[in-house]
Amino acid sequence: MLIDSHCHLDRIDLKPFDGDRDRMMQAAAEAGVDHMLCVCIDMNNYAQVKDLAARYEQVSCSVGVHPSARDGHEPSEEELVAMAGDPGVVAIGETGLDYHYNEGDLEWQRARFRRHLRAARAAGKPVIIHTRDARRDTLDILKEEGVRDTGGVLHCFTEDWDTAHAGLDMGLYVSFSGIVTFRNAQALRDVARQVPDDRLLVETDAPYLAPMPYRGKTNHPAWVRHVAECLADVRGVPLERLAEQTTANYGRLFGVPAHRASRSLAGVG
Repeated sequence: MLIDSHCHLDRIDLKPFDGDRDRMMQAAAEAGVDHMLCVCIDMNNYAQVKDLAARYEQVSCSVGVHPSARDGHEPSEEELVAMAGDPGVVAIGETGLDYHYNEGDLEWQRARFRRHLRAARAAGKPVIIHTRDARRDTLDILKEEGVRDTGGVLHCFTEDWDTAHAGLDMGLYVSFSGIVTFRNAQALRDVARQVPDDRLLVETDAPYLAPMPYRGKTNHPAWVRHVAECLADVRGVPLERLAEQTTANYGRLFGVPAHRASRSLAGVG
């Protein structure tokens, strides 16, 4: 059993599945993917994200605004806390800092990040953290805002071991996407080898970042298996063991969704 700990189901092109979302979900099930976390990145799509979590028992969701999002409603801390109270919502985010595609005075981005972190503390939910070209500010803000109190994950990790180690020291998990399978990603695989068993997660970030051998195509949750196979090889463990570890880790971080409490993840948290 695998869990795709970060995907954007609302944004996946369903043409490969003849426009049928149920077929995409069935493909994931056939690949051994038992659950997936549909991550919100703006308020324009939050209703659809929430509806997907309500429609499919194998889907949970988050609420948040991506650091690069410029359009749409900017939720207050109070609004985020209220939305996080929905039974399908297991996390705040995706939030964080992205200096790669943004220039000039980025205080608005740092303020948004702090708002999400404070909402997570108030709601008692973990945070999903995006960071790109903003390592120092990301780590400083996480520490200043007490991320250890809520927990969270450095998603789609692409940084160095020092960054991973700093996050781990704050109690965070580290999640790897299809990037870890790319031929030029040996340095990232070296980092992935060092992450402790009990802090590791796998994800697709679908529809983005399809793993090898599908690089460049539209990603979908079934392909998280390729990420897991790569990590199992890198870490020298059987795929089944890595699946057990990452599934247990997901349960500890995000909790067992209420609709699955009597199923096989019961007792993981």
